[in-house]
Amino acid sequence: MTAVGSGPQAPASPSAPSRESTSRGWFTALLRRLHFFAGLLVGPFILVAAVSGALYAITPTLESTVYAHELTASSTASAVPLARQVEAAEQYVGGNATPVAVRPAPEAGATTRVMFADEALPESTTRAIFVDPATTEIRGDLPAYGTSGALPLRHWLSDLHRSLHLGDVGRWYSELAASWLGIVALAGLGLWIGRFVRSRRGRRDLLRPNRRHTGYRRLSGWHSAVGIWVVIGALFLSATGITWSTFAGANVSDLRALVGGGTPSLTTTLDGQAAAGGEHAHHGGAHSSSAPTVDPASFDAVWAVARDVNVDSGDLEIRPPAAAGKAWVVQEIHRSFPTEVDAVAIDGSTLRVTDRVDFADYPLLAKLSRWGVDLHMGTMFGLANQLVLFVLAIGIAALVVLGYAMWWKRRPIGAVGSPARGVLRHAPWWGIGAVLVAAVAIGLVLPLVGYTLAVFVAVDVVLGWRDRSRRIRG
Repeated sequence: MTAVGSGPQAPASPSAPSRESTSRGWFTALLRRLHFFAGLLVGPFILVAAVSGALYAITPTLESTVYAHELTASSTASAVPLARQVEAAEQYVGGNATPVAVRPAPEAGATTRVMFADEALPESTTRAIFVDPATTEIRGDLPAYGTSGALPLRHWLSDLHRSLHLGDVGRWYSELAASWLGIVALAGLGLWIGRFVRSRRGRRDLLRPNRRHTGYRRLSGWHSAVGIWVVIGALFLSATGITWSTFAGANVSDLRALVGGGTPSLTTTLDGQAAAGGEHAHHGGAHSSSAPTVDPASFDAVWAVARDVNVDSGDLEIRPPAAAGKAWVVQEIHRSFPTEVDAVAIDGSTLRVTDRVDFADYPLLAKLSRWGVDLHMGTMFGLANQLVLFVLAIGIAALVVLGYAMWWKRRPIGAVGSPARGVLRHAPWWGIGAVLVAAVAIGLVLPLVGYTLAVFVAVDVVLGWRDRSRRIRG
């Protein structure tokens, strides 16, 4: 990404046309104005998303440390039948509690997680009891959020990153940040490429900052160098983040379904209805609080059937029927590479497999979406993935800060100090048409971009009117 508001400002008037505002350089001028104005107004949202995202990226590692007692068994001996572990959890919870999901210990030394519905907890939250699989000792009792089973620390940071703890309205902030991040990054990349092509002696400075530069040039050098190293990652985070968003995410899902790239659904009812879920299920979903009573021994029997079919990963979840006429579901939840998310539905009364979904049979777009989500969350390649995301997020946050610092140094007194207005006046007719078509198309796919773009134009018109009024009075 190139510098926000890069290039000297005209001393006579901040709204005077720059040299690039000609019929030959109109596109570069347009990119500069878009990069500057969008970065200036949307920068705070991108900064918050980057900082909270950096914290969230390392939560899998933090979670394993903070909740080490709950996640770690006191013994590495062989596990007792799952039924005994479930019974121990039921006895601990008391009453007529019935598990709504069980996650057997994925490996020796780990605990089994038995999850119960609890009306005292928020929506989409279960009460997770951690059981030593060898001794049936209760190791912990924590709320678990969503179908990912995120524990309190990860859930708090996830909600901060996603919605600033403001609920559905707060999710608009993250959608705005994700949508504009990609646009600002592409505009910055276009400007960087233009400078690289035109430059003869300073190309190396575009890849790493020149330490001999001072003031504005030093800030610009750091902004350009950091930007080009993180631009691909920024575009990836933007694209994958959009898939979680409220408005644009729905459009992406509809488009995927239209081209046959939707995530397959497992049929979980015995009358043929499909289960809800997909690659974004970790951000929501809930277990029924009115699940029928089940025999703990059924967990072992259903698990055995699933292993013989296709669910043979260590990381899995077993869900009993939520209501009459529903099937048991056994699903792999292994998010690291290689991806293992096979699922099977089983009739509890006959132990007959009623449906199965294998990741190998996913359409390519569904696989790419699954991998993109897991990379975005830092689970695909473990700690290495998390560290890369952390550095990338810090880099994006640094770009925002550098951009504001550059603007502050170059701002004309009493004016916003943006690149020249009216760049489209110098564009050919086909260029104007292409820009309008692109703006409408982007606005339809990314609604919040369309709305904010209209606001940007309105603000720009007001600023231009104010500057003209000052010149007339002067």
